[in-house]
Amino acid sequence: MTEIGAMGPNFTLPANEGTPITLSDFQGKKNVVLSFHIYSFTGG
Repeated sequence: MTEIGAMGPNFTLPANEGTPITLSDFQGKKNVVLSFHIYSFTGG
């Protein structure tokens, strides 16, 4: 578990449009909030 305010590990995931977004691209530029919604939008 990462603590509040700690830097998260760098990773790359596809955005809604399919273009890759890398977490480190925002370092020093923007605040980033990561929110995971397990089973959301799955119908189950």
